Amino acid sequence: MKFIKACEEMANLVEDSISDLIGEKKAGDFVKMGADGTPTKLIDKIAEDIIVEFLTSNNLCGKIISEELGNVVIGNGAGTVYLDPLDGTHNAISGIPFYAMSVAYAENGRVIKGYVKDLAHGETFYAIHGKGAYRNGKKITCSDTAFLKESTLSIYGRKFAPETIVGLGRQIRRWRLMGASALELCYVGCGRIDGFVDIRDTLRVTDAAAGMLICTEAGGIVTGKYGEPAIFPDLVSEGRCLIATNGIIHQKIIEYLG
Repeated sequence: MKFIKACEEMANLVEDSISDLIGEKKAGDFVKMGADGTPTKLIDKIAEDIIVEFLTSNNLCGKIISEELGNVVIGNGAGTVYLDPLDGTHNAISGIPFYAMSVAYAENGRVIKGYVKDLAHGETFYAIHGKGAYRNGKKITCSDTAFLKESTLSIYGRKFAPETIVGLGRQIRRWRLMGASALELCYVGCGRIDGFVDIRDTLRVTDAAAGMLICTEAGGIVTGKYGEPAIFPDLVSEGRCLIATNGIIHQKIIEYLG
């Protein structure tokens, strides 16, 4: 639990540091181009600097892979941290209360700890490999929804190719797009939604690493678009597709995407 407690400390520091920027235009000021190839905003940079400094000074890992900073060796510590300091940047800048800090810890290429903090509402999600997933310290499980016609899914398709997801969209009961994939994966894990589908090929390891572990430890299934293992490269400039569900409706979703 040492790592999870450290994440909680980092989240508190980030929350305090960005609170005055939420909903403010200056939060979106351009700082630089991030390692992922997208603009780094002021609020992103502030959040990332705090976390990198904390990880470095406490020797919590040997390498950081972050959305803004890229792949950086920081010391002699073991393991790699996959970091999205502020998932849902646009929401935070716009004052939409759905944004989070996402941190995953991996050893030998395998994520074994994941932490996501809803910075707008204070909810904490975490998972440790083989020990389940938790929300605010209480164990969580995925939904038991068995039919697409009764399901609620978060679905992201290519902007200029809506036909790729229309077939699936017609089969479900409710469609949601909330704008912070790390949190949406946690919502699958705790049963608030039945699945998360992103077929844009833009989802990065920093977006998904912690949420994927939380979802699977809660009993869900996470794969690529065709049901293959969800494997992300460490290069944050490369994206992938992802399907995460309660497991029961997983194959049906793949069929309708096909």
